[in-house]
Amino acid sequence: MGIFDKIKGAIFGTHAEAAPVPKPAAPAPTGTTPTPAAPTPAAPVPTASTPAAPQPGAPTSAPTAAPTSAQAVDVAAMLDGAVKAKGQPLDWRKSIVDLMKALDLDSSIGARKELAAELHYTGDTSDSATMNVWLHKALMKKLAENGGKVPADLTD
Repeated sequence: MGIFDKIKGAIFGTHAEAAPVPKPAAPAPTGTTPTPAAPTPAAPVPTASTPAAPQPGAPTSAPTAAPTSAQAVDVAAMLDGAVKAKGQPLDWRKSIVDLMKALDLDSSIGARKELAAELHYTGDTSDSATMNVWLHKALMKKLAENGGKVPADLTD
């Protein structure tokens, strides 16, 4: 498990449910298409029963919409809560080190260099100040790409 996966797991939950949700959403419409096709041949015979057959197909579409709304995890709220639980003045909005500390993760230079490699940092890892600023921005963008609701000012 990489550093990003640990951060994502700490924010989204250990199962990181935000990632698997889109995959079932795609097969659900595919499964819905064959279901109406099968009842259609039987539908012309009992005309009164025809409305009853599409009703079971309709609830299948409703759960597809529900996971989509549950997908977005409020990253700011999660991190604000983690900071509050720590009882320390951690500025996760500006500091990758403070963000990692708030999540009880290793914030050492080695861990940050590992995260930089995972996120494809091309700069000089010896310049930790520049790397840290880049890491924070890249991490916020990556969390947003993975279903996190990140404040707009942190994804610039």
